[in-house]
Parts: sequence; C-alpha cells; structure tokens
Amino acid sequence: MLTEAQEARWNTGAAADRGSPAGIGVTRLALSNFRNYRNTRLALGIGPVVLTGPNGAGKTNLLESLSFLAPGRGLRGAALSEIDRRPAQGETAVIEGWAVAASVVTRSGTVRIGTGRDPAGGERRSIRIDGDPARSQAALSDHLGVVWLTPQMDRLFVESPAGRRRFVDRLVFAIDAAHAARVGSYEQALRERSYLLREGAADAAWLAALEEVMAAQGVAVAAARRETVQRLDAACAEAEGPFPCARLELAGTVEGWLDRMPALTAEAAFAAALADARRHDAITGGAAIGPHRSDLIVRLSPNGVAADSASTGEQKALLISIVLAHARLQRALRGEPPLLLLDEIAAHLDADRRWSLFEVLCQLESQIWLTGTEEAVFAPLRSQAQFLSVRNGTVGETYS
Repeated sequence: MLTEAQEARWNTGAAADRGSPAGIGVTRLALSNFRNYRNTRLALGIGPVVLTGPNGAGKTNLLESLSFLAPGRGLRGAALSEIDRRPAQGETAVIEGWAVAASVVTRSGTVRIGTGRDPAGGERRSIRIDGDPARSQAALSDHLGVVWLTPQMDRLFVESPAGRRRFVDRLVFAIDAAHAARVGSYEQALRERSYLLREGAADAAWLAALEEVMAAQGVAVAAARRETVQRLDAACAEAEGPFPCARLELAGTVEGWLDRMPALTAEAAFAAALADARRHDAITGGAAIGPHRSDLIVRLSPNGVAADSASTGEQKALLISIVLAHARLQRALRGEPPLLLLDEIAAHLDADRRWSLFEVLCQLESQIWLTGTEEAVFAPLRSQAQFLSVRNGTVGETYS
C-alpha cells in the first residue's frame, strides 16, 4: 500500500517525470500477480533505491520485475508461467498471467513500458510501449538498458563456459538489440542440423543450407561478442578505483578466424568446416566448432592470474569491475547509462570496498537498485537513496 507521500507522487507523476534530469530511472512501478506480489505500486525518485528485508521477502522478485524492462527472460531466466503468483492459502481464485508496468525517465523523455505473460499465449510475452503493442522485445532496447548482478553469478568464473557465454550475450544485448535475433537464428539452425545428422535422414543440399545459415549467423554472433568484449576490455583497462582491473578476451575458433581474415572469408571457412565435420558431429551431437563453443577468458591485471584461480572476494570484485565498466560503456555508446540491479551486492565486500562502491555508483547518473538483509550496510547512501523495507511481498518506506 502506498504512503500518503507516495500516493501524491503516483497521481501527479514524480518530479523527475516532468523534467530532463541528468540521470535515468524508474519513477513509477506497478506489479500484478508477479511472484509474491499481488498488486503493488511504487512511486520513486530517480536516485538509488535500497531494498532491505529478510531472505525470501521478495527483494529479488522486485529486481526481477525490473529486469523485464529489457529483452529476454529476466535475471532468473525463468519460464514466464513460473512467475505467476501462487494462490495464498484459502485463496480460490485462479491466477493466470502476470504484469509489470513502469514509467521510465530517460534523457529523451518519459516512456511508459508494460509487459507480462499473456494467459492465452502460453509462454508468450506481451509488450506495450506508451500504450502501443511492440513488434518484438528488441523494441525495449531502444528506450532503456538494464544490467544486473546476482549472487548466482558469483560462480561465473568457475562454472561452465555456457554461463559465461550467456553473460556476454546479455552485455551485447544491452548495446546491440539485433544480437538476440542472430543468436536465436544460429541456435535454431544448429538444433535442426543436429537432429538431421542424428536421424541420418537429410540430403547434402538440405544440410548445406542449414550450414550456410549457421555460418552467416554464427560469424555475426561471434563478431558482435568479440567487439563488445574488446570494448569492455578497454573500458576496464581505463578504469580507476578500488576494484581490480579485469582483462577480457573471447576464445574460440570463429573468433580466431575473425582475428586473421574478413568476415565473409570466415563464413566460408565455417561452412566448409561444418560440412567436413558431419560424420563426426552425427556421432557426438551438436557441432564441434562454432560460437556455441566459445568462452570468455578473464584475468586480473597486471599479474595475469586467471579469474577462476582468484579468491571468492576477488572474483566478486572482478564481476563488479566488469559490470561498472559495462555501465560506463553503455553510457558512452547509447548516450545514457543503464538501470543497474545489484542483488546482495555487499556480500564478500569489506567495509572499505563497500564505501568505495557506493561512491562510484553515485557518479554513474544511473538509477541503482540494491538489496540486502541489513539496512546498516547501506548507511553511506542514507542521504541520497530511497530506502524501502520489503516484508512478505509488501513494500514500505523506512525512516530510520
């Protein structure tokens, strides 16, 4: 339930809605049947937002709702039907479909974004921008960039390359909305080729057609990832502050070709390699080479220690360093910073690094959403942030 002050902001529009502030941010947020939120409305300024409360209260759920202001499946990667609020004990109403609506202040004005699961469409996600249906999720990237860091990402450097590829793809999506379509087209062609090879039922011409799609889309995917990682590496190298300098590179066969030859030549080499590997791929499944095999390599500078060999604290600091560099890169390329969603960001950081992090965040001109169980951890932000207490799917302002 909104406080009297929040209700006034909601009905009249936050002051930031009406101006052209230096920063960007969500000034109004409404959730319907989203996770453990039945009907929730928030009215906000564009400064930092701190969410505190016990584990399981719904803090991460709020961040997840904001992550749907960008293309994709949100920060948890959940199926859309999994997000529907579950009926409370004694509640008989059938709950189908969730919705998120937000007013977002950008440097070009305020945009109203609505999204949710269409109950009649199964796992289809509907999107409206300023009241009009969007043709695709990519339209969201025209208005807002969103970057997040969650505790599940803390093991990014020690788990499988697949997680690091997804991480890189999210970084690319925020800068290049067309990347999602390229990845989808490549993966579909890869699945179809794998199925035909496994069944042994396709002629050479059919396989060649799929391999041409894989080559064209795969080289485009690799090129977009490679360019973003190179730009991010440069941004990390230029950064100054309390966090370790991360050096990044993308390792893979296709990326290696792009280092040595034009993209069209790389496409021809990729298509030829796929044709040569049909017998092998029919036995092993998938494809032996391609951007689905690439990996993000991260090292600490200047000592060159691999990220997976660093301490837990250093790995967390490296991730923060990369996310901050990406926020600066987005501001440079898009003309405005992204929305930053930082879940349990204080974990594994000592007091000095926490203070330094808050200082850096406040310089980004970006609305930062932070979560934690202890309000005192965020004391340095007390004069600049809006503090909200989350309890059992309800949100209220704190005044301590």
